[in-house]
Amino acid sequence: MSQYNPQAVMTQEMLDQFRMSFESDPVNRLVQNAVTRVSVHTVALNHEAATGVDHTFSVMLPSNEATAQEKSGRCWLFSGLNTFRTEAMKRLDVDKFELSQNYLMFWDKLEKASYFLESILATLSEPVDGRLLMYLLGSPLQDGGQWDMFCALVTKYGVVPKTVMPETESSSNTRDMNDVITAKLREYAAELRRMAASGDEEDVLRSRKEMMMNVIFRMLATHLGTPPVEFFWQWRDKGGTFHRDGTITPQDFFARYVGVDLENKVCLINCPTPDKPMNHLYTIGYLGNVIEARGIRYLNTPIEVFKQAAIDMLVAGRPVWFGCDVGKFEERDLGILDPSIYEYDLVYGEGLMSDKAERIMYGQSAMTHAMVLTGVDLDGDGHARKWRVENSWGDKFGEKGFFVMTDAWFDEYVYEVAVSRDYLPEDLAAVLREEPTILPPWDPMGALAVAR
Repeated sequence: MSQYNPQAVMTQEMLDQFRMSFESDPVNRLVQNAVTRVSVHTVALNHEAATGVDHTFSVMLPSNEATAQEKSGRCWLFSGLNTFRTEAMKRLDVDKFELSQNYLMFWDKLEKASYFLESILATLSEPVDGRLLMYLLGSPLQDGGQWDMFCALVTKYGVVPKTVMPETESSSNTRDMNDVITAKLREYAAELRRMAASGDEEDVLRSRKEMMMNVIFRMLATHLGTPPVEFFWQWRDKGGTFHRDGTITPQDFFARYVGVDLENKVCLINCPTPDKPMNHLYTIGYLGNVIEARGIRYLNTPIEVFKQAAIDMLVAGRPVWFGCDVGKFEERDLGILDPSIYEYDLVYGEGLMSDKAERIMYGQSAMTHAMVLTGVDLDGDGHARKWRVENSWGDKFGEKGFFVMTDAWFDEYVYEVAVSRDYLPEDLAAVLREEPTILPPWDPMGALAVAR
């Protein structure tokens, strides 16, 4: 505030009134007694909503064992790879299979480091205390990501079975690794800006950047292991038959045993804020990992189109990667996502009333987590009642790691789905050929799936 305003002061008279209002209602004392001893979510839990959920669905894809991202923000990588598992298991003819999340994590962090240093080189004229530099320096090596970033990694580096590049302590618990490499990247950012200020030309700066990236590679390899250029692949199928493919590259493994057409996938968003007209294409400035990749592309669509594309994918037997705000109205132990699961109005006398657009605009909600839709329960008219969600938090939550999401929660807190272009109306498919509107890097739609 620029100056003192007497009307802004909370007077003693006001405070006395607040206290009297609270203490005059015995319900407030009852709730206080409860909430001071147990979680507010335990007190506010809607018994009817918590007990009225079942795990049966009219459309349900084959289940895999739940994966566990542990103490990392790799949900977007886990979810992306989990959409591949059904096809890989089919081609390998096995009952269980998991792709290496650590392998893609290594390349993601190396590419992010390069992308960050390129962003520093592209903003040398920006003031160091300006909003853009402060944003870039804020989290140069975070775990999070987006669907298009996942596609960029797979396209460039392929995939490998988890047995080829298994988890390490740092892949499952990323904080220490991230902290030390982030410190190094900020040092490098300061050095590149000092070099430019002293008159060094671009070729000198780029030569120094290459040496910096060599150090970052060494640091990542120390924590995560060295990613294979090729590996020897053999396996037994579920009938016991032995197969040997021999030496194979990660790119060939993806083409041969996964084969998903990533070029045919598009990321739809539902962002009903007035600054983002529907049926329009967007991208985010300074957001990405693989520099030479196409970059982030979002097609903003009404919730009805957005939802129908996801339903059509599931009916066709294809899992759907999606991004959401998982921390809102989530009962984790029971595995329920439902906007009626907590009755805050009974606890506080007033509930939460903002709509989806207002929550986005005022920083109350954003895409924080990525999971996979593996089923939907349709009514007689083909409308969704609830959705089956494959999470990556292990098998201790929900039904062995699978959650139930009500359709009302989908409307309010799901922001992105990755679907095939085949399930878009023709007029929307044409929009994908347009040049996207560039949003600033701090736009809410630039949020990364990073929930642990």
